[in-house]
Amino acid sequence: MAGGSMPELEVGDWFGKAKVDAGTTMLTEPFVHDFVRANMWHLKGRDADLLVDTGMGICPLAPEIDTPLGKPLIVVATHIHLDHVGSLHEFPLRMGPRMSAPQFDVMDDAVTYAYMFHNLDGAVSKLPAPNWKAADYRIPPASLTRALDEGDIVDLGDRKFRVLHLPGHSPDSIALFDETDGLFFAGDAIYDGMLIDDLADSDRVAYCHTMQRLLDLPIRIGHGGHGPSFDRSRMRQIASSYLRRRQRFVSAS
Repeated sequence: MAGGSMPELEVGDWFGKAKVDAGTTMLTEPFVHDFVRANMWHLKGRDADLLVDTGMGICPLAPEIDTPLGKPLIVVATHIHLDHVGSLHEFPLRMGPRMSAPQFDVMDDAVTYAYMFHNLDGAVSKLPAPNWKAADYRIPPASLTRALDEGDIVDLGDRKFRVLHLPGHSPDSIALFDETDGLFFAGDAIYDGMLIDDLADSDRVAYCHTMQRLLDLPIRIGHGGHGPSFDRSRMRQIASSYLRRRQRFVSAS
């Protein structure tokens, strides 16, 4: 995708991994249809590690995360869509947006959009197991152990992330921002690619307000739910471009 380059991906049986820096690894599912092929981010902290989003859950994700035994792994779902919560149930410390917290108890196909995957042409380019069928895909319930609100802090010991509620793509979209370092985990609030704002629960007016907010966010580097990472200048370009395309929604609000 335009605007940056993806780090070199080392592809295994199902997952791909790329070392972003000494403390950060990106994981993805290269054999999944690109519409639902999301980025997952593992960040090593002093007292706890952080995993942002958990992909589709087609194959077990937990064995791929190299957090040392006994060290807490905080897992944050940026929103409840299928490509971000599929493996959430595999982890004991589960955080996500308060707005959709009750729905994590159920993971209803209509809420997660899992039903869209059932008949997706070319859902996978490689079968994860013999006789696997996309029609059988389901997301196990994964009740949150902590519901996150705007302004909450996710603390890894040596760094703290502030929770930002950034609706538009979905009503519950959140992101994590290290105000000291400028590291930004954006989920699907913004990423370097074609932003999706036409789902049943999307809100273009809210998305415009989110983009206006992001214009002033002093990030150093942003890691999105899709596409390559981006710096502040590129994020402002993405946000400005969206606002130009959807200006009438800003005017209407």
